Amino acid sequence: MSNAAVIRIKPFHYIHVLDNNSNVTSVEVGPQTFTRMDHQTVTAGPNDMIMIPPRHYCIIQNPVVTELVGEVESVVFDKNKQVVLRHGDEEIRFEQEPFPLFPGEKLYGKVAPLQVVAPNTAIRLRAIRDFDDKVAGDEWLFRGPGTYIPRVEVQVVEIVRATIIKPNQSLRLRARKEFVDAFEIHRQAGEEWIVRNTGAYLPDVNEEIRETVSVYVLTDKKA
Repeated sequence: MSNAAVIRIKPFHYIHVLDNNSNVTSVEVGPQTFTRMDHQTVTAGPNDMIMIPPRHYCIIQNPVVTELVGEVESVVFDKNKQVVLRHGDEEIRFEQEPFPLFPGEKLYGKVAPLQVVAPNTAIRLRAIRDFDDKVAGDEWLFRGPGTYIPRVEVQVVEIVRATIIKPNQSLRLRARKEFVDAFEIHRQAGEEWIVRNTGAYLPDVNEEIRETVSVYVLTDKKA
C-alpha cells in the first residue's frame, strides 16, 4: 500500500483507491501512472493480479455480482458506484485472463491444480447445498480415470480406492442404506452379501466393505 502522490502501476497489477468524499473504493489496474488526489487514499496495492493457468482453479470469497450485457459478462455496481458482492458466498474460477480482486473479495488459499482421479479410484462427494438434481446431504462417487471439476455446492469427503479380489477370495459388503447395487439388485439398509468377481472392485458410496473372505477348499480328506 502506498500513499505517494504518483503511483506507477505495472502491467498485471492493481490498487484499491478509497474516495474519502463518497466513501466508495474503486479498482485501478495497470499499466498506468495513477495520480492520487487529496481526497483519495490507496487502501491496497500495488498487488499482483490473480493468474490461473490451464487445469488450475481458485476459490474467491465474497465474489462480485456479474450480469451478461450482450455477450460480455460485466460487474454490477450499485447507485453509489460501489461493486455489489455476494457476501458470505464463494465462487470457483478456472483458467482465464489475469484479474484483480475487487474491494471485499478475498482469495481463499492459493491457485491449485485440478485433481486428477486415477483408474480404480474415486472421490466420495457430498452436496452441502441444493443444486440440479441433488439435495444437501446427498453423496455420490466421481469415478476415475478423469479430472474432477470442483463446485462450491460440493464437498470432497474422501478418496476411495478399489479393493483387489484375488482368486479364491471374496468381499463381504454391507449396505449403508437402501439402494440398488451395480448388479441391479435391490439392497436394504444393513443387508450383507458376498461379491466373488475377481479383479478390482470399487465399492459404491452406499456400500461398506466388512472384510475380505478367503475360500475354504473342501476335499475328501477335509470337510
